[in-house]
Amino acid sequence: MSRKDKIKLGLFVREDGHHVAAWRHPDANGRVMDFGHYRRIAQIAERGKFDFLFLADHPSVPTRGGIAHRSGDVVKFEPLTLLTALAGQTRSIGLVGSASTTFNEPYHLARLFSSLDHLSGGRAGWNVVTSVSTAEANNFSFDELMPHHLRYKRAAEAFDVVTALWDGWEDDAFVIDKASGQYYDPAKVHPTNHKGEHFSVTGPLNVARPLSGYPVIVQAGSSDDGKAFAAKVAEVVFTAQSTFDLAATFYAELKAKAREAGRNEDSIKIMPGAFVLVASTRQEAQDRFDELQGLMEERIGLSMLSMLLGGVDLSKEDPDGPLPEIPESNGRKARSIHLASYAKENNLTIRQLYLSLAASRSHLSIVGTAEDVADQFEHWFIGRAADGFNILPATFPKGLSDFVDLVVPELQRRGLFRKEYEGNDLRTNLGLARPANQFAKEKEQTGSVTKNEVKESA
Repeated sequence: MSRKDKIKLGLFVREDGHHVAAWRHPDANGRVMDFGHYRRIAQIAERGKFDFLFLADHPSVPTRGGIAHRSGDVVKFEPLTLLTALAGQTRSIGLVGSASTTFNEPYHLARLFSSLDHLSGGRAGWNVVTSVSTAEANNFSFDELMPHHLRYKRAAEAFDVVTALWDGWEDDAFVIDKASGQYYDPAKVHPTNHKGEHFSVTGPLNVARPLSGYPVIVQAGSSDDGKAFAAKVAEVVFTAQSTFDLAATFYAELKAKAREAGRNEDSIKIMPGAFVLVASTRQEAQDRFDELQGLMEERIGLSMLSMLLGGVDLSKEDPDGPLPEIPESNGRKARSIHLASYAKENNLTIRQLYLSLAASRSHLSIVGTAEDVADQFEHWFIGRAADGFNILPATFPKGLSDFVDLVVPELQRRGLFRKEYEGNDLRTNLGLARPANQFAKEKEQTGSVTKNEVKESA
């Protein structure tokens, strides 16, 4: 090995599994509103020493062109509620939830994630998203989704306000002196007093500063706006890269952008998604994969592909013909560009494209043995294409159990992955520093806080 650190592993939790047809498989739980299902997933992942669980969020019921009744991802728990419940059922695994800056107020976000961080003992992470669909916008009093660049501008301002709210109380602000009657030190509280383009927030937050300083900041956008935002603030970055070369290029570019932003490149962990279906033999793994592919309906495949392309209508296209020209998307901008290029470069029909995406959704896809998975992971890790992986099991819970029982021991045998947690909080396990309080730092440097206002985002 030419790296001193070890592979980081996140678990992308998705109802019955990441294959689009997973809900139809005989092993599927089928009861996605069953807390016991998620508790079992979390405990299996913690047994496998995963760094964190990750929950995406799309606060709308997908229309799927009128065929949503044949899809397995229609209803789901709100992420922060579910993660809070799971905090009491686990000890060391991180709890990362998605929350949109487009449809949430900064005070609300700061309060939720600070509460989760305290309740979990410092294991919270915030996946900062800007939302991608008109259906979501319609549920929050908007006729259309805000333009892409404006969503990121709003996100930048929201992030600045949220972190100012988290820093509104210094770590030792609460003296709780019963003899004197003083509960907190007024000199160590900092109202936000923010008035910007999108938000007006007085503060301070009515929750103490998170145990982590800030919950770990996660970001998943791969557009130019997304990468610029990630380079500035993200500590973990999710990305969809299907080949080593693409991943290595993305890795080098984002690390360089982080350095340009004045950050240590080790303070940002890049973790591509990896769809994994592992078994004792390659044939067994392939047979399981073929079984799932056989459960895939054409209309569901077309609907999924349409969604990944930003809502393009494919209903009148020949499934065995080429993909039509894809207009620029206001939602999944980077993903739609990548998929259109991938289909053209590989001369894929629409059917071939959606079948290739039924499992991976353009992430790295590995169907094989534990050695096959470990070989790929080692190549990407040593070759500086990844700091770790966000695992997308084909099915839950079996696909996860197979990964923990087969792949994790092989990674440990190679010295690529931990055998025990380094600590019981997410920052320690990821090797990330606890951020200093911006107001306490300014006071230490200057002797006073000159202005308790968030700088307006550019």
